[in-house]
Amino acid sequence: MTKADDRRVRKALQGADFPASKEELVEYARERGTGARTLLALRGIPEGTYEDSDEVERAVPQNPEAGSAD
Repeated sequence: MTKADDRRVRKALQGADFPASKEELVEYARERGTGARTLLALRGIPEGTYEDSDEVERAVPQNPEAGSAD
C-alpha cells in the first residue's frame, strides 16, 4: 500500500464510528462513494473488529490487487 492508498483509506473512513467490523467499514466506505481501488483494499482486510482507522490501515494488504482474480 502506498502513502496515497493510506490517505484514501483514511479519507474513506473519515467520520466512521469505531469500533467497527470489516463489513461495517466496507459498507460505510461504499455508501460514501469510495473508489474501487480503496474498496478493494478495505475488502482485503481480515475479518474482525477495528478500534480506529490506524488499525484498519495497518491491516490493509500491501498489494490488494495481487489477490484479485477479477
